[in-house]
Order: sequence, then C-alpha cells, then structure tokens
Amino acid sequence: MPSIAIAWFRRDLRLHDHPALTATIEAADVVIPLFVFDETLLGGRFASANRTWFMRESVAGLSRALAERGAALRLVVGRPADVVPAFACETGATQVFVTRDAAPYGRRRDRELAHRLAADGVTMRARRGLYVHEPDEVLTRDGRPFTVYSPFRRAWEALERRPVLAAPDRIPGPATGARRRDPIPEVPPPTADRALIPVPGEAAARDRLAAWLARGVDGYADTRNRLDDEDGTSRLSQDLRWGLLSPLEIVERADGAGEGRRVFTGEVVWREFYAHVLWHYPRVLHEPFQEAFAGLRVADDPAALEAWAAGRTGYPIVDAAMRQLRASGFVHNRARMIAASFLAKDLLLGYRLGEAEFMRHLTDGDVASNNGGWQWTASTGTDPQPYFRIFNPVLQGRRFDPDGAYVRRWVPELALVPGARIHEPWTMTADEQTAARVRIGTDYPAPIVDHPSARERALAAYAAARVAAQ
Repeated sequence: MPSIAIAWFRRDLRLHDHPALTATIEAADVVIPLFVFDETLLGGRFASANRTWFMRESVAGLSRALAERGAALRLVVGRPADVVPAFACETGATQVFVTRDAAPYGRRRDRELAHRLAADGVTMRARRGLYVHEPDEVLTRDGRPFTVYSPFRRAWEALERRPVLAAPDRIPGPATGARRRDPIPEVPPPTADRALIPVPGEAAARDRLAAWLARGVDGYADTRNRLDDEDGTSRLSQDLRWGLLSPLEIVERADGAGEGRRVFTGEVVWREFYAHVLWHYPRVLHEPFQEAFAGLRVADDPAALEAWAAGRTGYPIVDAAMRQLRASGFVHNRARMIAASFLAKDLLLGYRLGEAEFMRHLTDGDVASNNGGWQWTASTGTDPQPYFRIFNPVLQGRRFDPDGAYVRRWVPELALVPGARIHEPWTMTADEQTAARVRIGTDYPAPIVDHPSARERALAAYAAARVAAQ
C-alpha cells in the first residue's frame, strides 16, 4: 500500500522554501495538501474581515498552484482538533506535516491535535518555516531568553542559516481526482477598500519582493520613516504574516552591502524578536511585560477612544494614520507609532484597546508583532521606549511628513491648508480657514486634548505606577 501523508497549510501559504511541504513529499508516496478554515480563529478575539479575506484569496492562489503540480488542495471548516483527525482517517494518512507555530493558540492547538492524532495511530510532524531562526533557538550564553533587541540581533546573526528550498516541480497527489479542487468557502468582504489592499497570493508577493529588491531596499535607511513616500517601505508585511514569502528567502535575497539592506534585515529581526518574546512570555498577550506598570491608572473615556479610532482627534498626523488603517487595512510603521503613542500617552487609554483596534483592521495583523509594538510604544514591554518619551504629534508630522502629503491624502478636508499650518491647523486665523475651505471645530475637529497638558498627565501617571510598584 502506498504511504499517505497530509501537508497541512496554515500561516505558510506558499510553495517556495516550504520545509514542511518538502518533508511531506520526501516521506510519502501520496501527498494530500490541506487547509482548515479554523472557526476558533475566524471568530476569535482578533477576528478581522480584512485579514480573513486576504487569507481566503491567498488560499485560492495556493489551490491553483498546487493543482498545476498535480495535487488538489482539500478544504475543511471547523475546529482543527476535530476535523483534522477525521480527515486523516478518511484519507488513510499516517502522517500530518505542519509548519511549527509560535503563538500561544497555535501551540495549544498543536499539542491537543498531536495527542488526538496519536490515539488514531497518526504522527504529527512539525518543521520550521515561519521564521529564519526558531523562537526558542536564539538564547543567551546561559540558555535564557532575550528581553532586549540588540543582543538578540547579535545572537540571531551568529546562528547558521539553513539552505533555501526550491518549490517542488511536482507533488504526488492521489491518482484519482488529483487535480480536483474543493470549493473555497465564502467569507465576508473586507471592510477596507479592495483597491488599496495588495494583491493576495504567493505569485503577487514574489513580484512585490522582486520589485522591492530592485527599486527600494538600498535606500531603505533613508526612506523608511518618510510618511510622504509611498514607495519608501517594502509593503511585504502581509506577505510575511501569511507566509506567502519565506522570511529566510527574504533575508538571503536582501543580503548585501549598504545601510539600507542592513536596516531592512533588522526589521525582519524585530519580527522574530517579538515572536521570541511571545514564545517565552505568553502572558504578554494579557498583561504588561513590565510588571511595574500593571497598576497604571488609565482613563475611561469611550468618546476619546472613538475619536481616535475614527481619525477625528484634531491632530492631522494621528488622524491620517487611523484613516489609512480603516481605508486600506495597513498603516505605515512610523504612523503606527505616532498613533499608538497618542492613544497610550496623550489620551492615557489602555494600550490593549489600541492593540485590538489595529488587529481588527490590519491585513498584516500578527499577534506577536502587534503586541510587541504596542507595548514598546506604551513603555510597558520588553526593551521599551522609556515612559518619559512621548511623541509630539505636531513635531512628528513636521519631521516625517514635512510638506503634508500624507495628511492631505488621508484627511482630504485639509487638502488646501498651507504647509506651514498642516500639522497644527487650529492655529490658522479665520481668514486662513476660509481660504483653506475648512473651519476648525466644524469641518475638522479642534484638538481633543492639549498635548503639553496631556504629556504632563501621562508622566505623572507612569511615575505614580512605578512608585506604587516598589
């Protein structure tokens, strides 16, 4: 009898450099690709119509690519612990290959599933693939996890990398119906404008990578913080989130001389650092890493939260960021930090409210990276921004959107505001407002907080929390 194995795709929706898929092909005579529409994730704490739609369309691309190589992607809906064992029994598979997951939910799911499969005589085998180096591989000399980025990066860079694997030319699917594809379940449409979401699927992601390496990576150190430069960043984050691209292949292809390439690789390392933190300290999804700030007294202000989320704070750079998020399912990283600082420091609202709002919309929403970024900005995480560093939204706007192009794109009611006033339109005279065709307080809100006063309030709250924790 031929040996049968399942290649279960999850956050690895690609054929290039896919260790679990390669191992499945090597281990079995017949390979059955599988994708599970996991009801627990699709309706869970961080559900997102944008992310689900991007995933669904990427699964469709994967299905076509697999069929071209001789194997049909099978699709099931339900809890993996229930449907995967049943599918293995139905197909006669004796092994299930997966890419190792680092998130708490994924680890719990895989432990439960491995136990259920073993009871049926089926072996679950995990391979690397989500990261260049696995989260539990990068350790201090005495075997402890890192909590600071710089030494983590040095240790990460010192580790040997595995070879990049080629995509298979052919996958030995079942002889009968090998090219038949299951219909892909429908999902709700994205809340963002589809025209602003990058084209899903591995083929489009590989085109984006090639274009970035050809046109942008060498200047990345100079362009990465410029909000007015739409081509200043790679826009590969959703491709990494869904495994349309291998992080190892990205790093290998980006390697080379120059500060731009070094800084770009550093962004991949940040992603791996936050996965490392979540692996070793899963509690960060529910509480601050810095226990001194667990008792931080935050404001209870639903109106301020809604104004922030809707991009109606009266601070143009903050509002542009939040409107970009809702319109496109993406936010430039510098804009994420500015908007996050405003929520956590100026409004003194709990960072977890912002963490959830971002995850609700982001096509690239990654639990580890989003949590790590929010805790960094809120000064509650590993390797945090010191709590007394509070972004001034006016100065940030002037520095990273000097002519106001980013603000004018996402806050069109300010399109005619002069460049000298674009980041503080409330300083315009009545005549200037008339000329700009915007009346502050009517057409565009006045600032909902005074930044200098809000800064002092935040400093006092953080200092009080530190004293109380001593």
